[in-house]
Amino acid sequence: MKLSIVIPAYNEGPTIHHILDKVQKVDLLNGIEKEIIIVNDCSKDNTEEAIKAYQSKNPQMVVTYYKHDENQGKGAAIRTGIHKATGDWIIIQDADLEYDPEEYNILLKPLIMGVADVVYGSRFMGGKPHRILFYWHSIGNQFLTRLSNMFTNLNLTDMETCYKMMRREIIQSIHLTENRFGFEPEITAKLSRIKRIRIYEVGISYYGRTYEEGKKIGWKDGFRAIYCILKYGLFKAN
Repeated sequence: MKLSIVIPAYNEGPTIHHILDKVQKVDLLNGIEKEIIIVNDCSKDNTEEAIKAYQSKNPQMVVTYYKHDENQGKGAAIRTGIHKATGDWIIIQDADLEYDPEEYNILLKPLIMGVADVVYGSRFMGGKPHRILFYWHSIGNQFLTRLSNMFTNLNLTDMETCYKMMRREIIQSIHLTENRFGFEPEITAKLSRIKRIRIYEVGISYYGRTYEEGKKIGWKDGFRAIYCILKYGLFKAN
């Protein structure tokens, strides 16, 4: 059994080695193997050099590396990684340090038990650590999740979470088109329309970043998310 860990990276040179260290140290349940796929979305900093240096220093760790010749956006990088994945399950892992790979097993458990096809890691449920940062961001996340739920008829608490783990054949069967942060509402809408799909949610930690620390998502992405919720919620074809 194998878990494919897709890491989209854009200008993450200072932190990419930290997240790879964390991924490397994780012992997955039942001896599940790890397949690490990094997609560099044409970074302008030393992300590529940092990744290659890490590969050289850690030859025991199998890291597959891909690079976009032009910057296409996080969603496009995720699509590339999904297409290349060969594991039984796939999870998206941001290259920053906001999400903790030690919690992969929390998401894996319902999948291993055979009760779930998809597991969302919610930053807003359970008793895990959650860094206190931006009030309006939290209000925005709650609004987007509720709006999404209205169209999908799901009762998620955190649609915008990075941590979405699912069976590989399910996500590879979905035609995805969003290139930036619209990936989250798009994948949620399209998953919700799969007959008899079993979606679970578990509580996870969240170690958020400030903009000075490298956070990239902004208010324009919030408006794009609203557009995507309406687009994929109202127009259900494909």
